[in-house]
Amino acid sequence: MSIRSDGRPRDGARRLKPGGYEGAEMPTWRATDGRGGPPPGRRPVGDPRHRGGLPGIVRFLLFTGILAVVVVVAALTALRPIVRAAIVGWAWDNPSSLRVSFVADFIREDLGPVLTQPAGTDPTEAVFEVLPGDTPQALAPRLAETGFVRSQRAFLFTAIQEGLASNLQAGSFILRRDMTPAQVVESLVDARVVVTTVDVTFREGLRLEQIAAKLQTVQSGVDAKAFYDLASKPTPELLADYPWLPLPEGASLEGFLYPATYSLITSANGGPFEVTTAEGLVRMMLDAFYAAVGDARLNVPESRGLTFYQILALASIVEREAVLDEDRPLIAGVYQNRLDGKGATKTILNADPTVLYAVDTMKLRALPFAEWVSYFFWSVPEGGLGNVQVSEDLRGYQTYQNRGLMPGPISSPTVASIDAALEPNTATGYLYFLAIPDGSGQHVFAKTLAEHNANKKKYGYP
Repeated sequence: MSIRSDGRPRDGARRLKPGGYEGAEMPTWRATDGRGGPPPGRRPVGDPRHRGGLPGIVRFLLFTGILAVVVVVAALTALRPIVRAAIVGWAWDNPSSLRVSFVADFIREDLGPVLTQPAGTDPTEAVFEVLPGDTPQALAPRLAETGFVRSQRAFLFTAIQEGLASNLQAGSFILRRDMTPAQVVESLVDARVVVTTVDVTFREGLRLEQIAAKLQTVQSGVDAKAFYDLASKPTPELLADYPWLPLPEGASLEGFLYPATYSLITSANGGPFEVTTAEGLVRMMLDAFYAAVGDARLNVPESRGLTFYQILALASIVEREAVLDEDRPLIAGVYQNRLDGKGATKTILNADPTVLYAVDTMKLRALPFAEWVSYFFWSVPEGGLGNVQVSEDLRGYQTYQNRGLMPGPISSPTVASIDAALEPNTATGYLYFLAIPDGSGQHVFAKTLAEHNANKKKYGYP
């Protein structure tokens, strides 16, 4: 049988038309130009330029077939360990091959018991985050680092066998450290936890009542009144969990509710997630305070002359007065110099924010809780602050009339203000400061009352 030039088989050689070699057969390879080459326009059959490449999948299947034959032969000989090592190394460089049956068998043999053993013995549920764009290859080292899998390759092999990549979604997943690789893969598909959250920001310098009022304005699910009640009168059970909290008996958590953005859980479908409660938020804010401040600041040296609670009270004034960080140590220095009785101050602080705190406290007591959201905090009453009369239990906050530091914090200060209170700049000898009314947030400082009055005149103060 011969082959046509178009690749189709036939029974015999093509015959010439009458008059051509008198009907004799012409060999299919013979040239019509009489020179022994191919006819014009045709390449020789063996010409490499005429040869087409095999598709990639065909080459892969051909290679796999040949490899299978080698494996079968080697399996019956002493060469099996050598062949297995070669196949395993090649397979991990070509992960798609792990789906081939005989390759997978070699991988299982190479991995051994780790393929079915749990990572550990801890049955505690924990959250593992899968990020957008994560692949099984990206998850493997993180799962190993966090103790959810013992072998990255055991996890990857199982993930490929189970087709995890096509089912993987971003989100939070509940895992345990006593799971096998197969259980981890299954949980990364089935144990996704859907959590709904809302972010609430409490800016620096807010007092407790402002925080409670802010909670009334967001759909967080947190009971604002329950939050206020617990923060203003913390229970012994709560305080027992925070031994670092230097709270005088009967004091509120004012000053310790750290200003930050908190992600509050409004709903969750299982796992260790729980909807954020009033107590949960209080604990989050105390934890944030401790994480930001740390033991080094809480352990105030005796040479400073103040307890940490007093430091926090001073810092809360600085927070209400300062705008720029560079002014904080200077403002803290002014108040420390006054407390030390320097100049004509005689330990009188004359701190506007403390008096405003007392005035607001009295007015808030007369308002229903639900109306706090519309109250205008820190507003200066007419007639100045020096002559404002406050209730007996708040007299310590009237620092125009009473000497020394007020009884406790009046707002939530930042670490920058706490640091300023820990190390106030008293060397300048400043006893007065004034906000420059140009919107820059800067202050001008003075050592004497005469200098202070000159600054007031300069900047248009009465």
